[in-house]
Amino acid sequence: MSTVTPSRSRVVVITGDPVGEKMAGPAIRAWHIARELAEEHEVRLLSMNRVSIQHPNFEILEISHHRPSSINEHEAWADVIILQGHALALFPALERTEKVLVVDIYDPLHLEQLEQGRELPTQQWVDQVRDATASLNHQLQLGDYFLCASELQRNFWLGQLAGVGRVNPYTYQQDNDLDRLIGIAPFGIAAVEPERTRPAIKGVVPGIGVNDTVIIWAGGIYNWFDPETLIRAVGLLADSRPDLRLFFMGVKHPNPDVPEMDIVARCRRLADELGLTGRNVFFNESWVDFDDRQNYLLDADLGVSTHFQHIETTFSFRTRILDYLWAGLPIVSTDGDSFASLVSANGLGRVVQERDEAGLAAALEDVLYDDVLRADIVANVGRIREDFRWSRTLRPLVEFCRAPSHAADRLPPNRHHRGAHGVVGPRVIRAGWRRDVGRTIHYLRAGGVRAVYGKVAQRVRKRSAE
Repeated sequence: MSTVTPSRSRVVVITGDPVGEKMAGPAIRAWHIARELAEEHEVRLLSMNRVSIQHPNFEILEISHHRPSSINEHEAWADVIILQGHALALFPALERTEKVLVVDIYDPLHLEQLEQGRELPTQQWVDQVRDATASLNHQLQLGDYFLCASELQRNFWLGQLAGVGRVNPYTYQQDNDLDRLIGIAPFGIAAVEPERTRPAIKGVVPGIGVNDTVIIWAGGIYNWFDPETLIRAVGLLADSRPDLRLFFMGVKHPNPDVPEMDIVARCRRLADELGLTGRNVFFNESWVDFDDRQNYLLDADLGVSTHFQHIETTFSFRTRILDYLWAGLPIVSTDGDSFASLVSANGLGRVVQERDEAGLAAALEDVLYDDVLRADIVANVGRIREDFRWSRTLRPLVEFCRAPSHAADRLPPNRHHRGAHGVVGPRVIRAGWRRDVGRTIHYLRAGGVRAVYGKVAQRVRKRSAE
């Protein structure tokens, strides 16, 4: 029996973050997308920042939004373009492209800005959220296929896609489940197991001994998280558990465009005030190299993620949790996001309510010091993490790229559909006599004079009641 070989395409993957020894979530995701697709296609990974590493299976190159034409040769070369962040707004060639456009919206930037800008002057905060929303709507209008991180996110994005007119008869007729418009592709974990190549925390960081018990906070400290409650919880345990250590893995973000947030200074002050700095709480001042992070994770005994309950949390996908799964770590998390549900339902650790210092302290103590409970949790983590290998999480994208196509409502401009690049945008509701004439014609066609009379009478009754 013969098998059909997927067609080989030229794929460009674009990220706004640095691609190198130190990488944050967006670059890590773009890197793995490029790796998976390079198994079947020619791939170029482009960074709008800096590049300091290479890969034998695909090209990694720099482009600059200060020189928008730097994208032109790559756009001309590509069959499929996969982008995230603000690339579409920064490079006119991408906005005009007739190539198949895949937009990765695993990170709802506008919801993130609601938290990130909270301490700014009101108008600046409003402008930040408005700009992020406009940027995302622009991407939603022009993309052929979208990637999100969870079922909950997919429902959210379908609402926003409907709002910009992308849920319409053309896309519905193409696929009434809209799977050809938006797919779920969570963040993933590497296929290879983490291997310790050196000690990184225990016996290395001054104040942390080889036999100490380490809680690790992987990734950055951002305003939408709640590390202060975590620091207080550690403070509650410090006297009874003198071996307990909390290690924040990265303070300085690898992308120079991402500033240190106010929460970092507040955490330092709090740890100082409680007398925990350098004794029970430790801050790594740099960012851990991508290929060295497993040494930090494997030196830890538990991974933690604490946050506030708000709209950003509801639709977030905490990528640091994937590193905990990869390293086989038990997890303690605040309730409210998709991973908290996963942890709770599968016995991967403990889930606590937001701002609950005592409850968090109890959960940390149970998972770290109850050997029977801990063994059960580690076994559950080993089972569940297989569902999050990159080869599985990116399967919808891999399948799409085997037969890439334009969305049914986004055909090249010379085709018959309406709107920019063929997109059927939302209709503007007009007020006044023009709208009344239009509705009258509609009701005449649909139900005759009786229908028009009924609608007029209904409006009169409504206005009389006001």
